[in-house]
Amino acid sequence: MARSQRHPNTLSRRALNRALLARQMLLERVHRPAEDALEHLVGLQAQAPDAPYFGLWSRLHEFDPSELAALVQSRGAVRIALMRSTIHLVTRRDCLRLRPAAQPMLERGFQSAYGRFLTGIDRERVVAEARKILAERPLVSSELGRRLAQRWRARNPSALAYAARAWLPQVQPPPRGVWGKSGPPVHVAADGWIGDSIPRTAGPDDMVLRYLGAFGPATVADTQQWSGLSRLAEVLERLRPRLVTFRDERGRELFDLPDAPRPDPDTAAPVRFVAPFDNLVLSHDDRTRVMSDEYRRWVSTLNGMIPGTVLVDGFVRATWSLRRQHRGAVVEVKPFGSLPRRVRADIAAEGDALLRFAVPEGQPRAYREFAPV
Repeated sequence: MARSQRHPNTLSRRALNRALLARQMLLERVHRPAEDALEHLVGLQAQAPDAPYFGLWSRLHEFDPSELAALVQSRGAVRIALMRSTIHLVTRRDCLRLRPAAQPMLERGFQSAYGRFLTGIDRERVVAEARKILAERPLVSSELGRRLAQRWRARNPSALAYAARAWLPQVQPPPRGVWGKSGPPVHVAADGWIGDSIPRTAGPDDMVLRYLGAFGPATVADTQQWSGLSRLAEVLERLRPRLVTFRDERGRELFDLPDAPRPDPDTAAPVRFVAPFDNLVLSHDDRTRVMSDEYRRWVSTLNGMIPGTVLVDGFVRATWSLRRQHRGAVVEVKPFGSLPRRVRADIAAEGDALLRFAVPEGQPRAYREFAPV
């Protein structure tokens, strides 16, 4: 039997890794304004309020957290439910562009989880009432649900809160998401906060193209995993004349932008500390371009928490956490298997740099490495 021939445009796992790292600004730190980087990355996942700051620290040269904090405080960047129905920090411009594109996914999620509790309810009245309540003062979702249930007494408060989240775009205002400050995850109506109306829906084409620019080359399944949207095969087929295609080592078709970077697979990749909940490790159906399936089970925890990860030669080889104490902080690293002494020294050096970024001068800082898992 003749051997099967590899597709001439096959990209190896390492080639996909280097393409991803280049687009994610993780091959080398770059000089770029925080606002520009945030838009290039199509936002940063932000369940943990400080995660976007660590995300930009690992990517930008001499990143100053006050730059991003100022964007949040001036309403130039907002925290809002977007891709995969998770909280992302995006620019004001991307709030207007991305929220309409994510609308079908958000509504589908609501219908799947709570739609049966609100059969026959008047959507516009729920939106109007939620808007009125949130205009009084920002509220956490559970309290908004209880307030809505005072108007619709026979309805489930959690379902009402979820409906309001899906139907009325809401943002989490400061001090939530401001470096060095804290606050509850309260919500206000997005259009009132940013001072512009948000369209109800928009096509996904631009969203898909931007995903490829930041995360490609990618399969249809990868694109759907990142966005939470469905039926993107027809979208990519429509965009095909504007794209180039490759195959991965398993023969799956990969779509990409023609001029996007695809570095030599042998390009050196430095040790990097990747933020908790970072889209780098969450935005592909097949995540082996950055993390083995074996290590994935140690990163994706049962309670939905995604710890910080450590890249060694471009691939996840450890997790990290920053444990703040009364004064100062400790960075703790848990390797996956044994690592050479030189690599451990590089990880320790990057851990020390993270501590210098996160902990004010003069406060105690400590680095701790645990035995390999």
